[in-house]
Amino acid sequence: MTPVSSHSPHGQSSLRTVQVLGGGNAGSSAHVRSLASGLVARGVRVTVCAPVEADRAYDFTGAGAEHVHVPRSSDPASVAALRAVCADADLVHAHGLHASFRAVLALSGRRTPLVVTWHDRAYAEGARAHLVRLLERRVVKAASVVLGTTSALVDRARRTGARDARLAAVALPGRRPEVEKDDPDRRRPKVRAELGATGRPLLIAVGSLDRHRGYDVLLDASRAWRKLDPAPLVVIAGEGALRAGLQRRIEDEELPVRLIGRRDDVSELLAAADIALLSSSWESRSVLAQEALHARVPLIATDVGGMSELVGDAAELVPYGDAGSLADTVVRLLADPERQDLLRERGVRQAATWPTEDETVAQVLSVYDELTQPRPMI
Repeated sequence: MTPVSSHSPHGQSSLRTVQVLGGGNAGSSAHVRSLASGLVARGVRVTVCAPVEADRAYDFTGAGAEHVHVPRSSDPASVAALRAVCADADLVHAHGLHASFRAVLALSGRRTPLVVTWHDRAYAEGARAHLVRLLERRVVKAASVVLGTTSALVDRARRTGARDARLAAVALPGRRPEVEKDDPDRRRPKVRAELGATGRPLLIAVGSLDRHRGYDVLLDASRAWRKLDPAPLVVIAGEGALRAGLQRRIEDEELPVRLIGRRDDVSELLAAADIALLSSSWESRSVLAQEALHARVPLIATDVGGMSELVGDAAELVPYGDAGSLADTVVRLLADPERQDLLRERGVRQAATWPTEDETVAQVLSVYDELTQPRPMI
């Protein structure tokens, strides 16, 4: 006797999924928007539970999903609201640690399959780090499947107690499958002039001004570049708690660094740059690294987390916290146009190996099918 399936033929499905998002991570928010669009196109009913500001920024409803406002909080009211939304879901998919913990609380006592995606590692120090480990353990033990965007995250989930952890690298949303060819932007001279980089190399870093970004090390390295003629300008796009301290150092030490705040024109900044920089203590599938390789901009990054897995031999990797190595690598790369060209060509090839949005959706949907398809009785 053939089991009856809730999945209709020809790739269509009557599944109802709930995507739970904290709203605090741009990469995971963009992924949920892309995932929602792909799932809806395949006949899946999608509800996205996220703060209202996340829907304004990423337009989940425009992708065909239903949006339900759920605050980024684990208080009883938020958990109760999430529990109500999940009442008739066939499957719940949570993104990030805190969203996943809320989903675990909301599904308590129910047999609804829970898929968790770890897009990045939660950052915490001291007593809070212990709390994060407890939350991770609670989440992975409750999840049917944990998807990690890098092998390091998959290994972390397994060590924490996940019964089923898998690699599920996500696509960079909004990119066509083919890698874009080098096309000099007519705005490049204007952007460089606006940033004060006319006639000198321009180095771009992008990311929140938080401790794990390693900007203190980047400032240490920039001291060595003052001796170059012309001295490169480092531009950091991002905002955060460390801004005042970083700005004080830049002024006191007369460093060739500018903080330009949060920007929505990162692609134009990259197009104008000579080198992209990542100095973080941890990265998973860094959006900046992917954008840099797509834009054919040589990348220098710390060899941490999933960076080497992501970029292969298409970037210069340096140890985290080693300002001397970072400084020397920048100086060497600026003086070697042939090496820059080689990294650009390698970047094109490496980017072509990354999954497309369609491939990402197909992999996630195969996990959904596995967890929701009726199994034959033996």
